[in-house]
Amino acid sequence: MERAGKRGRNSNTNVRLNATTHFAANASISLTTPQSSLVASDLPAFCRLQLAITTNTTAGSTALAEVWLPDAWNGRSMTVGNGGFSGGIAGISTDTGHESTTLDGTWGGPHNDNAITDWGGRAFRLTVINGKDIIQRYYGQHISKSYYAGCSSGVLKEIQEFPDDFDGVIIGSPANWWTHLMGWELHMNLLVQPETSERFIPANVWTDIIAPEVLNQCDALDGLTDGIINDPRMCSFRPETLTCRPGQNRSTCLTTPQIIALRRIYSDYFEANQTYIFGSYYPGGETGFFNGLVGNTTFQIAENYFQFFALNDTNFTVFDYGPEVLRIADEINPGQANAINPDLRAFAGPSHNGKAIHYVGWADQLISPGNSLHYYETVHTFMTEHTNLNIDDFYRLFTVSGMQHWYVSAHGGSGASSFGAPNDPISAISNDPQHNVVSAIVRWVEEDIAPDNFTGVHFKNGNAAGGAQFTRPICKYPLSPHFVGGDPNSATSFICALLT
Repeated sequence: MERAGKRGRNSNTNVRLNATTHFAANASISLTTPQSSLVASDLPAFCRLQLAITTNTTAGSTALAEVWLPDAWNGRSMTVGNGGFSGGIAGISTDTGHESTTLDGTWGGPHNDNAITDWGGRAFRLTVINGKDIIQRYYGQHISKSYYAGCSSGVLKEIQEFPDDFDGVIIGSPANWWTHLMGWELHMNLLVQPETSERFIPANVWTDIIAPEVLNQCDALDGLTDGIINDPRMCSFRPETLTCRPGQNRSTCLTTPQIIALRRIYSDYFEANQTYIFGSYYPGGETGFFNGLVGNTTFQIAENYFQFFALNDTNFTVFDYGPEVLRIADEINPGQANAINPDLRAFAGPSHNGKAIHYVGWADQLISPGNSLHYYETVHTFMTEHTNLNIDDFYRLFTVSGMQHWYVSAHGGSGASSFGAPNDPISAISNDPQHNVVSAIVRWVEEDIAPDNFTGVHFKNGNAAGGAQFTRPICKYPLSPHFVGGDPNSATSFICALLT
């Protein structure tokens, strides 16, 4: 703490130090904010700085931020990202200018444009700038390499607009196309709602009827029947096989309206003029879909987004959603939060040489995996047309079989999806680059050794203390795991290949 006193006085009058706390190595730590929590007893000694950063002097608005300063510093900085409408703690982090849960967007209204601008990226940007400045002042030396790790909300806007901020980034299932993501979520709600409609699909039908039939039709396509669909793109699921016969109990089959809804749930979302809006659900995540977007309740974050961010109309409900509402959201782009620019020349080019590892779970129930594929392919196309760079040299996408969205649980779902990803409460089985994505991005940036695949682990009962139940490769897109024989619980029994 003495070192912070000598070197930690930030000359920037827009930053206020609210509190400092020093934690000894392996101290019992329990920290909670409205956005996130951390319980740990295995961290090295560090000093926790709690800050308030002025984001708009005229409005007098501030964002709370944190910077953690380890006693034994390795010369690097790590910024962590956010999810939904919330912020977080640890490393360099911010509450994005407000306090709320992940799903609560009511703070955005009425007409709270300043707060929305903070959330859309301003608070994050100022936190990065000031956090890095504080680190360098505290230690009296420059940061050697800067990293980012986050899932859902986060860094794509940063590397598009401020490409020099990070040398390496880890991007998990990004919510980067906010206007279309929010529209897609209400679109998915409307495919089954209201609960009284003939098209509604109850939870038990998803888990007891649809999920088993999806596995029946598609599980073995990767060479092994194991309850995991390794590449749902190969699965041409036919819900018509579940059609109710005359006199059959309706709780054991699907009606025609339900089949039509199911067909649309598994289809990309296009408007009537064939304009692409967003991706779809993919076969293999059915046990989590009801608690995602096709259950009996409206997904709050999407409804709040249109109520308080795009329309300033608290009377708006999911049943008011349509193409004109989406058009208005696209025109306004609340908080300028959309981050869909495929031009990564400044980030990836020789003057900066940035690296990006992007991952997404095929069973994601909150953001279509198709969104990750769509952005990756737009970058691939743009960079091929405008540069001589090879996308594999700066940007790699990894698809994780059976993994849900990190918000519910980074290891959620049936797959081997623990590999050190941000926000995973279990983390990896090892800290080496093959098993830990953070170690992998560091090695790629600092040793120019790029990851070709990861080894993910599925822990017994979702608890690391129980040990590994099985491991699987996490393959670089467009490859997927294919069983070639041997122990089905070992990643060495699989290869990454194009499945046909």
